[in-house]
Amino acid sequence: MHKLLDKIFNFLYPIFRDWGMSRNVASYTSLIFNIAILVALAYVIYYVAKFVLVTLTAIFAQRTKTKFDDYLIQNKTTRYTAYLIPFFFIYKAVPVILDKYEYWESIFGKIVGVYIVLLGLWIVRTIFNSLRDYLKQKPEYSDKPIDSFVQVIMIVLWIFGVALIISTLFGIKKGELLTILGTLSAIIILIFRDTILGFVSSVQVAINDMVRIGDWITMDKFGADGDVIEINLTTVKVRNFDNTITTIPTYALSSDSFQNWRGMQKSAGRRIKRHVLIKSSTIRFLNDEDLAQMKKVQLISSYIETRQAEIEKYNDLRGVDKTLALNGRNMTNLGLFRKYIMQYLVTHPGLNKDMHIMCRQLQSTAHGVPLEIYAFSSDKRWANYEYIMSDIFDHVMASVEYFDLEIFELPSKIGSLE
Repeated sequence: MHKLLDKIFNFLYPIFRDWGMSRNVASYTSLIFNIAILVALAYVIYYVAKFVLVTLTAIFAQRTKTKFDDYLIQNKTTRYTAYLIPFFFIYKAVPVILDKYEYWESIFGKIVGVYIVLLGLWIVRTIFNSLRDYLKQKPEYSDKPIDSFVQVIMIVLWIFGVALIISTLFGIKKGELLTILGTLSAIIILIFRDTILGFVSSVQVAINDMVRIGDWITMDKFGADGDVIEINLTTVKVRNFDNTITTIPTYALSSDSFQNWRGMQKSAGRRIKRHVLIKSSTIRFLNDEDLAQMKKVQLISSYIETRQAEIEKYNDLRGVDKTLALNGRNMTNLGLFRKYIMQYLVTHPGLNKDMHIMCRQLQSTAHGVPLEIYAFSSDKRWANYEYIMSDIFDHVMASVEYFDLEIFELPSKIGSLE
């Protein structure tokens, strides 16, 4: 490309020079004429470059199997490149047509040079955006924070681009300019504090595989509870389940605590961990009449018979006085209810039987005795999970009265007044 432009300049230079010298016209008339010819040639070069780079490249991209060139066209890389070529021509032609006008040559040369730098940065940006889009459609890269790395690269390029523009405008040597920027590094760090922290966090997130696009995360500090839809240099966007969008600083992922539900989604079940409070005053020993009534409950009838025989044998061998229920070994309504719930959970079709299933008693509180169910639903989808959990606790709360137990509730105001 440079050799072609040089040949064009070598061919045109005598025309510009001889036309201005052979005709007895004002110098500014010669300048305007040369500029008009230059602009016309630039337009011709632009349309040729546009046809080659945009039209032919689009046709070529449709016939290739890779999608990368399609993304280049979508991000208008070829179109911006077509803009750049005529400006390269103008930049090299300015010293020719303005060789007698040093002041205007300097101004026009700087303006065109700055535009070339900006346009070059923009072309590089479209290339990286195309690469980002191309990698995102690959399964192995779809959940990686590619946006963060693209932004970091562009920030570095923009810093060098600004340095090059300043060097072009004010004639400062690049080495001296970098020295000045180094001196101002403290201010730069202060200005780009969030960007630097975000970059470090993005690297940590990627290396440690802390968060991926598509992960369900919960971060109470920022009110986030939903799926990650974007990870870039400074922010992480989360689409909450109410379809609102929460924006989290990227560095907060490495400095604050959050919950990632990816492990649950990849496991064989979703955990159910909830308890009911049993009123402690309703817990008591069971007598023979109670046990006879409880044997009608099919899930625990055989257990009651086996357990009752073991307890009677134990008490008989030790001569326990059973006129007082406290003596010896006995069954309680809470213990039997706990066994019933355990049997109910084992037979429930919505639970994964290969994972933990427990019905356990927790530390007593002022509000009663917590009876906790710990299990895993086989269906991890939110609506189905909630249905399974509700179905279990509907049954638990409805079956409490059959064991002569009560669930603790705070008294209502009307009840307290009575």
